[in-house]
This record gives sequence, structure tokens and C-alpha cells, in this order.
Amino acid sequence: MPALQLENVRKTYQSGDTEIVALDSANLTVPDDEILALVGPSGSGKTTLLSIAGGLLSPTDGAVIVGEHDITEYSAKELTKFRREEVGFVFQTVNLVPFLTARENVMIAAELGGHANEKATRARADQLLEELGLGRRTNNLPAQLSGGERQRVAIGRALMNEPKLILVDEPTSALDTQLGNQVMELIVGEVKRRATAAIIVTHDTRMTHYADRTVNILDGKLAA
Repeated sequence: MPALQLENVRKTYQSGDTEIVALDSANLTVPDDEILALVGPSGSGKTTLLSIAGGLLSPTDGAVIVGEHDITEYSAKELTKFRREEVGFVFQTVNLVPFLTARENVMIAAELGGHANEKATRARADQLLEELGLGRRTNNLPAQLSGGERQRVAIGRALMNEPKLILVDEPTSALDTQLGNQVMELIVGEVKRRATAAIIVTHDTRMTHYADRTVNILDGKLAA
């Protein structure tokens, strides 16, 4: 079963009397072990597609199926549960909680998801951070970490609940080429090791060779 299927997905907004089309009849299938790069300029619909795939936005028309979940008609409560348990997000701005340590920032994903066994959650967070080369930084606050280290903590948090789909938004936009390559290698390595699917949104064509497939988007329309 594919990790993600978008079937004729359309997203529109009203601006006065004008209808703005953010996503135009998008059809996309992502197998359960594929890394897909979604490439396009600013305003092309990349983030809209990512947000719909992750249940952050609802489509105006069409169907969104993630694994075994047809989330198209999910209620707000159902979408919240779905996001916690089935999807891992790595946002462009990282969004770590500034007063929590690296370990606590990773653990929070499990705690929000209702996984109450603190000992097991702590052990898993420490294992992830060790895998990500942050074994000695578990007690550091985000302000004490470099940009690349904060990005790695965010990757660990995204992987915490063993999601079926990882959604990554512009992971290299604020990084130089060397650090960008390191982050991409890390994401690809972790995703492939777990046979998870991932969509990586980027406008940085230097990074597309890390993906199994590249799909371009322009003015809300997808093109292989």
C-alpha cells in the first residue's frame, strides 16, 4: 500500500471576488519506501501540498490517503491524532522548544502522542540522538546547539513515533552547501534505514540527487 495518495486534490482560497488556486488537480502516489523531492519556486504550491499530505490543511476537493487512512473527511480531533501518530514533520524553522533540552524536545513527540512510559520514551530519545551524533548533547538547550545540531534534533523528533510518512520543508535553505549535504545525508540515511516514505520540499536543486524521484510543481500544477 502506498504511503501517500493524492487524488485530484485541489486547494483554493477566496481573495475578495477572486479565487486563488494554490493546488490544481494534483495526483501523486508515493510508495512506502520512496524519497520524493518536490521542487518549485516560491508560491508554486509546495508547502500547500505538504500541509495537505500531513493533515495540516484540508483540500477543497479531492482525496488524501496516507497509508490506511483516508483523511479527507477527518474531523479536527481525528486529524490531530493522525498527525501525532502517523506523520513526522521537519519544518524549515526547526521549531524546537527553547526551554527544553535536546532529549526533551525529542521526547515531546511521544508525550503528545500519548505514549506515557517515560522510561521507554527517554531511552528511545537517547537512542535516536546517539544515532544522529548528538549523544553528548542530550542535555543541551537549543541555544547551546549549532544550526546543524538543531536540525538533527528536529529530525530525531520527527522519527520518534516511527511514522509512516516524513514531511520535510526546505531543510537546507539556511545552510551552506557542506552542512546542507550533511543534513540531507542524515535524513536520507534515517529514512532508508526505516524503509519509510518521505517528501522533501526544496527549491535547492543541489539537493535533489538525494531523492529517488523528483516532481516539479509550478502554479499549483504537478509535473514529473
